[in-house]
Amino acid sequence: MKFKFIENLTSDVMFEAYGKDLKELFENSAIALFNVICKISKVKTIKFVEVEIEGENIEDLLINWLQELIALVDIKEMFFSKFEILEISEKKLKAKVYGEKISPEKGETVVKAVTYHNFKLEKNKKGYTTRVVFDI
Repeated sequence: MKFKFIENLTSDVMFEAYGKDLKELFENSAIALFNVICKISKVKTIKFVEVEIEGENIEDLLINWLQELIALVDIKEMFFSKFEILEISEKKLKAKVYGEKISPEKGETVVKAVTYHNFKLEKNKKGYTTRVVFDI
């Protein structure tokens, strides 16, 4: 399982994402985000955008990663459906994100921001788990 939605309130969406390593965790978190933003299964991987993100620690890096993806929807006017983490460390990542121009019929919910409310990221026997809340 890549992720699951936990709560769907009127102003927030919460999910848990999983990964055997940080690369997979960050990719699956992005997939969860875009399952809220758009009909991800209908978004073609026509173009890509290169992304470089930094953070104070791994938790900060994950929040910044998701926040950057939300910003790219507006800046590039694109929906994304494939996320490839090329390099990742505790404080930095490089990635390519693939998608296509926004089209209203593929849109779902506008995500305003990632919040620190109920946020967690932990390492366990199977890899990593994170819980993230989006302000919608």
